[in-house]
Amino acid sequence: MLASVETRSVSPVFVGRAEELDTLNDALARAAAGEPQALLIGGEAGVGKTRLVEEFATAACRRGAVVALGGCVEIGADGLPFAPFSTALRALRRELPAEVAAAAAGQEDELTRLLPELGETGSGRHDEEGMARLFELTARLLERVAADRTVVVALEDLHWADASTRHLLAYLLRTLRSGRLVVLATYRADDIHRRHPLRPLLAELDRLRTVRRIELARFTRTEVGRQLAGILAAEPDPGQVEEIFERSDGNAFFVEELAVCATEGCGTGLTDSLRDLLLVRVEGMPESAQRIARIVAEGGSTVEYRLLAAVAGLAEDDLIEALRAAVNANILIATPAGDGYRFRHSLVREAVGDDLLPGERSRLNRRYAEALEADPTLVPADERVMRLASYWYHAHAPAKALPAVLDASVEARRRHAYSEQLRLLERAMELWDTTPETVRDELRPIDYTEVYPPCGCDPATTPLRYLDLMAEAAVAGRLSGERERALKITKRALHLLEEEDDPLRAAWFWTQRAVMVQNLARGDGWKELATAQELVRGLPPSEVHAEVLTQVAGWSMLRAPGPQALSDAERAVEYARMVGARETEMNARLTLGTLMVDAGDVEAGLAVMSEVKDQARQDGIASVAGRAHVNLPSELEAVGRSREAVGVLEEGTAYARRYGLLNTEAWVWSNLSDSLYSLGRWDEAVEAAEKALRRGQSAKPQGAAAMKLAQVALGRGDVAEAARQRDAAERYFGTHDPMPQQSLPLAALTVGVAAAEGRLLDVRAEVRRSLDGGVPPGTQRYVWPLLLGAAIAEAEARALPAAGQGRTEALGVLFEAARRLTTVAPVWLAHERWVRAELARAEGRDTVDTWSEVVTAFESVERPYDLARVRHRLAAALLGAGGGDDERDRATELLRLAHAVAGHLGARPLGDAVALLAQRARLPLTRVPEQRPADPAEALGLTSRERDVLRLVAAGRTNRQIAEELFISPKTASVHVSNILGKLGVSGRGEAAATAHRLGLFAADALDPAR
Repeated sequence: MLASVETRSVSPVFVGRAEELDTLNDALARAAAGEPQALLIGGEAGVGKTRLVEEFATAACRRGAVVALGGCVEIGADGLPFAPFSTALRALRRELPAEVAAAAAGQEDELTRLLPELGETGSGRHDEEGMARLFELTARLLERVAADRTVVVALEDLHWADASTRHLLAYLLRTLRSGRLVVLATYRADDIHRRHPLRPLLAELDRLRTVRRIELARFTRTEVGRQLAGILAAEPDPGQVEEIFERSDGNAFFVEELAVCATEGCGTGLTDSLRDLLLVRVEGMPESAQRIARIVAEGGSTVEYRLLAAVAGLAEDDLIEALRAAVNANILIATPAGDGYRFRHSLVREAVGDDLLPGERSRLNRRYAEALEADPTLVPADERVMRLASYWYHAHAPAKALPAVLDASVEARRRHAYSEQLRLLERAMELWDTTPETVRDELRPIDYTEVYPPCGCDPATTPLRYLDLMAEAAVAGRLSGERERALKITKRALHLLEEEDDPLRAAWFWTQRAVMVQNLARGDGWKELATAQELVRGLPPSEVHAEVLTQVAGWSMLRAPGPQALSDAERAVEYARMVGARETEMNARLTLGTLMVDAGDVEAGLAVMSEVKDQARQDGIASVAGRAHVNLPSELEAVGRSREAVGVLEEGTAYARRYGLLNTEAWVWSNLSDSLYSLGRWDEAVEAAEKALRRGQSAKPQGAAAMKLAQVALGRGDVAEAARQRDAAERYFGTHDPMPQQSLPLAALTVGVAAAEGRLLDVRAEVRRSLDGGVPPGTQRYVWPLLLGAAIAEAEARALPAAGQGRTEALGVLFEAARRLTTVAPVWLAHERWVRAELARAEGRDTVDTWSEVVTAFESVERPYDLARVRHRLAAALLGAGGGDDERDRATELLRLAHAVAGHLGARPLGDAVALLAQRARLPLTRVPEQRPADPAEALGLTSRERDVLRLVAAGRTNRQIAEELFISPKTASVHVSNILGKLGVSGRGEAAATAHRLGLFAADALDPAR
């Protein structure tokens, strides 16, 4: 029997797409110059996206680039988490093993979630930054690999991508700033319906100016003719070109299929639709090849040869013959690695898959699952668990599917693919009731869950509960950003718990709900936390109890600091230690240390926080260490130790970058901006704040950064920019969850802007509003600047008639607030004196002594801008007192110092005020350089030793006395004297002494013989 003749349906000639190729080649050139490029290629199925990418990849390789291809893998309706990135990174590692190893050094335990070949996955608690951490490390890995060579990462079939892949791609395209890197992705435009999950991502990427989008159009009639000429290896008949063009409407893949049909005699009019045309091609194969095609269609995007053999159950020769027929018919092709098969085009696979009967589909999935269970080595290890779960689920076998789906959810969690974990857990909950109870009783929490701590039970012997799944799903939803779904899950769980006596589990769900309510801007979360606290009240210590107390203390630290919050933090630490909840204990101690500092126990509180930072770093608990690098320097700044804070923060930026703690890094940059501002390093403060805005994944650190930009702008006299940044900060913070650390600095900025614009009544209204509820303990760092701004505004407006009405009441509010505030640190004692001085100025009773005390207080703290401002005030007081030359000299020096600082900082309002005061007082701000008198001894050419000898000669000493005093010999002294006489042009010692006296070479006491 003769072998089948292979059908050629692909044109060996690349047709058209000149403009699109130019765009891709331009991107490659830009990347080679060090400018990362991002492109999206869209088009309907069969239009030629893959062929364009292949052509570009070939050209890129010829130009020395390294190309890594990765495709989104579809198994039934399920995408494998991070599949295209794993494939692309694996390809990069094959091409550049040493470079990838160097780029991943130190982060293998995280990056192995995408590239298992790097080693073992690190352990540790999952947190909100876990996925972002993985994304940041992946971006950095690619940047490092592409630092010295051009790298192209191509991801195909994005319409099949899982949510985690979409999130990672969006992160890369938003954040890549360096490296010779091209990232491109393809997707089917005709598949992106209104509810398709890719649609929001495309809309988001359209708003990025750094992402270019290429839409592939269908071929023109001329291009179809050229394609047919390549397929047929001859010039086609014009009538045939016209007919195929009309039938295919210019779709490249359908042109190929119609050309083959025309060549093989099936004609183009035999079918009612192009889908049927694809099936006609399949039905033209031998029955064994058709059967293999149906098996491959249900197996996934690619099916390994050994797995296919196990499912097909054919003798090896029969299987190979069937595969040869499918390959020769151009229905199946071998994978690039040569270890499996896939359809030449996904449209054919979909047509074959859609033609399967329901029972046939579930039967094939069962056979795949059974084969994989019998021999797990049939598929790559990193795909095994996910594929087995999919096969059993689509086989409609709940008893097998539930454990497999739960195993897959654990794998998704391990890889930080929280969206996929949530989907799988929801699938497990769907299967729960249909799974036999005997199977469910064998499942254990220890094998599948980790978020709900075992309280009063042995997780190794206690059966898994439906509520355990709900707990995992709630956390997975929160970590993946699917907070609405997570919130609904907690609501359902709490409804179920109404019928059970399980206060600890109910309390745990209420704490989760509190976090999500805050994240969704539905409130501050206190109602939920208070409910949880009430549920655990009086219960024995447990991990849940410790966690509830820790969250309550943390909530109070930010919103209602005071003795109760301190007590809650102490109990949280105690309970966490009792039950061995190490991470919870560290978080509670950080909160406790913060509250101790705010309560005035500064050194002890800072010591607690520093110890937690060091322990968390040593133990590798990145989330706690990151939080410590935010909170510890914040408290150092709160007590005026800005230089120490900068040291911890600079260490924190490196730590956050290393571990991919994006939100932590944003907070660190924001706090660094705060401390740099205090130290008078304003340009660096602006740079740090801008980095916080770029790096932040949540709104609050961005709001804090915007406030610092507003403060710098206000200090530099750009009132409009200060108002704009202040409004931006308020938008970032929102109104659902007010905190003193946000509302009070915002109020101070509002006061500053209003005062700069001369709106004194608005200043007073803002102060009344901010202080209406009293001053929370521990918030002095935020209240003193607010009081200061208002006091300065009152003092500046003292001479205005319109300011007189209501002044007494306004000043009384400020006096009373200042009286109640603590001054636990020198910096706030200095502010207290400054506020009182400004209030005295507002009443016209400030004196030189008043301002001298303020200047003295600020000279002991490192606040150059504040010191310059109060020096200006002291100078004004000195000049206003009408003193003599000494006072004017002192005022001049103060103004010069203040003017120098204002110039260095770009603080225009301060500089203008200093210059105006100096002008009115007719004081020079620049020092006239003194003419240094020429040194007569130097002019005469006397050496240092000769000066010493001449001094003694002028004092009447003999050569022997000179020798004794200078520890030289008499002969040497004689030589020096002779040289001196020659240089002075005199004949004796007496004349030399007279010349020294006349020129004033030595002070009188230097010539005293008794000396």
